Amino acid sequence: MAPWIARQLQALLAQRGHAWLLQGPSGLGQFDLALSLVRTWLCDAPTLPAARGSLPPEGALAALGRPGGGSDAPTPLGACGACPSCHGIDVHTHPDLVVLMPETEMLARGWPLPEKAQAEIDDKKRKPSKDIRVDAMREAIDFAQRTSGRGRGKALLVYPAERMNAVTANALLKTLEEPPGDARFVLASDAAHLLLPTIRSRCQAHTLAWPAEPEALAWLAEQGVAAALAPGLLRAAGGRPAAALALALAGEADGARAWAELPRALGRGDVAALAGVPVPEAVARLQKLCHDLLARQVGAPPRFFDAADLPARALSQAALTRWWKQLAESARSAEHPLNPGLVTEFLVNAARQALNSKL
Repeated sequence: MAPWIARQLQALLAQRGHAWLLQGPSGLGQFDLALSLVRTWLCDAPTLPAARGSLPPEGALAALGRPGGGSDAPTPLGACGACPSCHGIDVHTHPDLVVLMPETEMLARGWPLPEKAQAEIDDKKRKPSKDIRVDAMREAIDFAQRTSGRGRGKALLVYPAERMNAVTANALLKTLEEPPGDARFVLASDAAHLLLPTIRSRCQAHTLAWPAEPEALAWLAEQGVAAALAPGLLRAAGGRPAAALALALAGEADGARAWAELPRALGRGDVAALAGVPVPEAVARLQKLCHDLLARQVGAPPRFFDAADLPARALSQAALTRWWKQLAESARSAEHPLNPGLVTEFLVNAARQALNSKL
């Protein structure tokens, strides 16, 4: 577990509450923190600060801040990782845990889909959903009303919570207002502002901490990312270590130098700089570059690129602003089935014009 996630886990476990909203930009570890939290809630023998031992069941429940626990109970360090409960979560078969994610996210993370949904997708009746389906939420609410299978309570994890539409969110709302006595909820979100205000108001909010660069680089090194490439990947991810690791795992580590070269390549109008990059990702990369150029215009440091990799001379504020608006429009249609090659050429041409603009 990343050290900044471990610290936040301890802070959350020290507090009471039946519903948490973990919020912050993507790539800070929302899902990892949410899963660690429910693992500890359901664990048979959570470890403790001093003796690093396990409590009897009643003491464990008290230490986790469940009803009936004393205020002076010690705070657990986390799940033991070895009990039947932890094993059940590892193999995605825990009877008292429901993880709600878009079907595309579940498939990407290796979580099994419900039998009916998997059959529909296998039979080509529909594609995996990019949103959290209301029927999955209704099944999860029914689950929350049932008796705990292992006697440790139940947990419902929703990620990314902003992928609930209004119907799905309203289906969850009443259960959040009147939760079953032994059920707890964790909503993790990369864009909490998109959630219904009524959902946000019924959860205790925790904004994820942003790790310092040395700590993030040390963690990336522990994950096997080469020290020479880690700083560039971390910049490309906007300082978010989980996102930087995702870039490395996706094969972007070899492209760390290409990232530094991107502003110059776009200034030349080199379409090859974005060759093979999906349109949504291409737009996101251009938005990062435009952000840094606009930040420099007002004296702020760049976030995604090294200052030495950006054009040396000042650019037209008006041209950069027009480019930013054009990228925002492109982001709204990036998922549409347009001709990717033509879209990429358009994006590169717009970037070239902005990068060669004059005051």
